[in-house]
Amino acid sequence: MMPESTAPAPARDARPELALLEELVREVETVFHGKTEVIRLALASLLARGHILFEDVPGVGKTTLAHALANTLGLGFRRIQFTSDLLPSDVLGVSVYNPQNATFETRPGPIFTNIVLADEINRAPPRTQSGLLEAMQEGRVTIDDRTLELPRPFLVMATQNPLEHHGTYPLPESQLDRFLMRLTIGYPAQDAERRILLQTHGAEPAFDTLRTVLTADDVLHFQDRVDEVRVDDAILDYQMAIVERTRTTPHLRMGVSPRGNIALYRAARAYALAHGRTYVIPDDVRGLVVPVLAHRILPSGAAASTAEAHQQAAEILETILDEVEAPV
Repeated sequence: MMPESTAPAPARDARPELALLEELVREVETVFHGKTEVIRLALASLLARGHILFEDVPGVGKTTLAHALANTLGLGFRRIQFTSDLLPSDVLGVSVYNPQNATFETRPGPIFTNIVLADEINRAPPRTQSGLLEAMQEGRVTIDDRTLELPRPFLVMATQNPLEHHGTYPLPESQLDRFLMRLTIGYPAQDAERRILLQTHGAEPAFDTLRTVLTADDVLHFQDRVDEVRVDDAILDYQMAIVERTRTTPHLRMGVSPRGNIALYRAARAYALAHGRTYVIPDDVRGLVVPVLAHRILPSGAAASTAEAHQQAAEILETILDEVEAPV
C-alpha cells in the first residue's frame, strides 16, 4: 500500500510575501476612503517601529484609520481621550493595595495594547504627556518597582487640533521628536466623501466587516525585514545632502539632528517595503522629508510647536528639495 502524500501545504495565496502589504492597504481603504497615501505612511511608520502625530481638524477619519488598521492586522486597539485632569497612572497603570493578601497588585493601564489612539494629546498636562512619550521611546512602563514590557508590535497614533489652543499644553520639540511622522489627513475628495455618506449613513464604519490580512507575528517579521531593504550609496548621499542643507540654511534656527537623520533613513526603508520593494528609490526619501523632518526643525523667527511654524518648516523643506539634485 502506497504511503499517503506528505507534500507541504501550499503557501498562503501562492503570491509574493510583500503582496500582503498591498492587500492590507486595500482592505483598510474599504472604510478609510480616498487616502491611500496616508494609509501607506501609517503602515510604514508601524513597520519602522515609529509613532505618528496627526495634526488635523476633527472628523476627518483619524479614529477610523487607527481602528481599521488594528482590525486588518488582528491587533489590540484602545482609544484614550486626553483631558486636562488625566494622570500618568490613568494611562500607564497603577499599583493597588490588596488587603486580602497584604500586597500591592499592578493594574496595567490602557496603553498595554498594540495600537493606541491618544486623542487630543495636547490637552493633557505635561507630566501625563511625558509618561506616554517615555513609554513610546522605551517600549516599557515602570509602575512603582515593577517594569512591564509593552506588547509588540506597538504603535501610538496621537492627535491634536491645530486650530484650538485654549486649555492645551503644546508638545515641546524634545517630545515632538519622539514621533517618527507628523501627518495631516485633510478633507476627502468629493467622490470619496460621497462613498462615505452612502456606506456609513452617518454611523460608524462597519469595522467588523474588515478581513484580518496580517497577524502580529507577520508585522514583527516585516519589521525585521526593514533592515534588509537596500539603500544605494547615491541615495544615501542624496539624503545626507538634504539634511546638511537644513543645518546651514539661514532660514532655520534648528536643523535636523542625527536622530532625525536616522528616522528618515529607517522610514524610507519601511516606506519602500510598504510599496512592495526591497530597495529604496529617490522618491521614497523625497516623499518622506516633510512628514519625518518638518516637526524636527525650527524656522528662524517662528514660535515653537505651532501649526504655523510647522507649515513654514514644510515650505522650507520643499525649497531644499528643489535645490538638491536627486540621483537618477
